[in-house]
Amino acid sequence: MSKRYKWVLIALLSCAFFFHQADRALFGLLTIPIQKDLSLSDVQIGWINTTLSWTLAAMTVVAGFLGDRLSRKWIITLSLIAWSLMTVCMGFVGGFLGALFFRSIATGVGESFYAPSAYALIAVHHKETRSLALSIHQAALYIGLMASGLIVAFALGLLGSWRNVFIAFGAAGCVLGIVFIWALKEGTGKREEGTGNGEQGTGNRERGTGNVKDGLKAYFCNPSALCATAGFVAIVFVNNAYLFWAPKFAAEKFSLDVGTAGQGVMLWHHLFAFAAILAGGVVTDRFVGRFPRFRLGFQSLALLCGAPMLAWIGRADSFAALLAAASAYGVFRGAFEVNTHASLFDVVPPQHRSTAVGLLNMIAFFFGGLSGVAMGTLSDKGGVKGFETGFDIMAAAYLTGAVLMAFSFFFTFGRDRVTE
Repeated sequence: MSKRYKWVLIALLSCAFFFHQADRALFGLLTIPIQKDLSLSDVQIGWINTTLSWTLAAMTVVAGFLGDRLSRKWIITLSLIAWSLMTVCMGFVGGFLGALFFRSIATGVGESFYAPSAYALIAVHHKETRSLALSIHQAALYIGLMASGLIVAFALGLLGSWRNVFIAFGAAGCVLGIVFIWALKEGTGKREEGTGNGEQGTGNRERGTGNVKDGLKAYFCNPSALCATAGFVAIVFVNNAYLFWAPKFAAEKFSLDVGTAGQGVMLWHHLFAFAAILAGGVVTDRFVGRFPRFRLGFQSLALLCGAPMLAWIGRADSFAALLAAASAYGVFRGAFEVNTHASLFDVVPPQHRSTAVGLLNMIAFFFGGLSGVAMGTLSDKGGVKGFETGFDIMAAAYLTGAVLMAFSFFFTFGRDRVTE
């Protein structure tokens, strides 16, 4: 396989991840018209968001086990097509139960199979360039989320309703999935172990090299992996709440229309996160070879600095101040996320990486998903004041994650580190 394909792979998966994240942002951006059309309360919206996270939590661990044993190409491709079809179906729902099923359960099942196989496949093809490759892939998340506000504003004007936006966006994802059938390649040669140069490791799987028990042990008996998970739980808890509720919070607090509020909170936050994640990938690859703990220190500091920015978002006295706080929060979010999976791969053996990503996502989405219904409940009870309290809770989650990752930095990483 061509040496260039490892970058072609990043381009292909980045396109898929763009749709993965922009699709998830649609619901938050269109919450107000969806609520009006379907007569939903904030608590019901919160349960839709939380059920999506819990579906991802339940299924992603299954996806991780399968990603270490079956064709990652076909898992990724079918996942993309499946969640896109369910997005189309969301355009035809008639009430709460329909939205709960198609948006939370059906879409969640489809999306859950993407990440474990995608991240593990990237790790196969990239070793010395792993942080850079993962940062480019992660940057697609921010492009998708930045573009989502503009897409929704444009699509609403062009298509006329939130339903047509879901239908059109899902159809576009299906087209990309069909392209993947021919464009995405599994790879040839040996898997992660024994590739030698670190640049031409490819994806033909050593299927069944480790059983489920070995995969669980490699993760749950690994303190450094669990500390990395704690930091990611904090990130997901905050990201879910911000993604689903920030547009409505800004619109209600500053009396803005949903388009203006959504574009502002999505664009500026994710623009700064995008810049941070690209810069972070270059910086990490430069220093981690000489200082293996660099990733952990970088992530712990990002969480510590991001906490006051979250509290500031909730207490901002103007829309401009909110956008400034959201931009700063974006910088520290991006600095953390550039190394989310690279940190996990530093302490988990290659043959268990899809399983580890599945377990990481399962735990993060289960606990992180609580923020959806929590914010909905706070909003129903306290309105804007409830949202402000919610952002204080998010800041506390960041501080907790920082402390636990710092524990790994000082006490467990040296023992658990895997060398390749």
